[in-house]
Amino acid sequence: MSSLLEGKTVLVTGARGGIGQALVKALLDARVAGVIAADRSPVVAGLDSHVRHIVLDVTDAQAAEKAAAECRVDIVVNNAGVNGNRGMFEPGAAQQCRSEMEVNYFGLFNMARAFSPAMKTRRSGAFVNLLSFAAFANFPSMATYSASKAAARSLTQALRSELGLFGVRVIGVYPRMVDTAMSAHLPLEKTSPHEVAQAVVAALTSEIDDVFPGNAAASYESFLRDPIAWERACGQRLPRSSLAAVEARA
Repeated sequence: MSSLLEGKTVLVTGARGGIGQALVKALLDARVAGVIAADRSPVVAGLDSHVRHIVLDVTDAQAAEKAAAECRVDIVVNNAGVNGNRGMFEPGAAQQCRSEMEVNYFGLFNMARAFSPAMKTRRSGAFVNLLSFAAFANFPSMATYSASKAAARSLTQALRSELGLFGVRVIGVYPRMVDTAMSAHLPLEKTSPHEVAQAVVAALTSEIDDVFPGNAAASYESFLRDPIAWERACGQRLPRSSLAAVEARA
């Protein structure tokens, strides 16, 4: 096992969710020294003495700074995220867009600003950003969510460049649909949270910086061959409610 994991302390945001729980288990199986399970709502404590539970809202920059001051962390896994499942012109889209940007983009920004100084001083550590394949191809049924993930992908690239100078890794994870409560209503092929978590551990124990769990790997290869074809194919899936909203404004 890589020294990046053995004996290290890992903070996982969004720890209450399906992917968060799978990440905590996978990291413990990888023999990390301890996991700090963070969520904006209290996390139900388990029996494992290697897990510490804290309340943390990643949209609160001061709360992130406080957590960084109180917790010595070697690896931050930014798993917290929201998805409103709305098209651009549907009712409530503007408010949802702001909410998604606050969590999916500014949440990463706040965590990086809070936790990177100590890592830079030690010249070691890692950030793992749970993003989405929607960062590459905008899915109209999740238009604002896709946009927030695209922004988060760009931020991930910037962080990789800046923090890499200090020996700090930044890993981007891009699954397609994951089998969680967020996607329970969608009858599509899904990757299991366990598979996503295992891919994260594999990346941390190797030199992989961009991770495509499950069927996302084949989708990424297809996207690289013809991104415009992907854009057109996604556009053809515009939800009926969005079409009606656009026509109403025409």
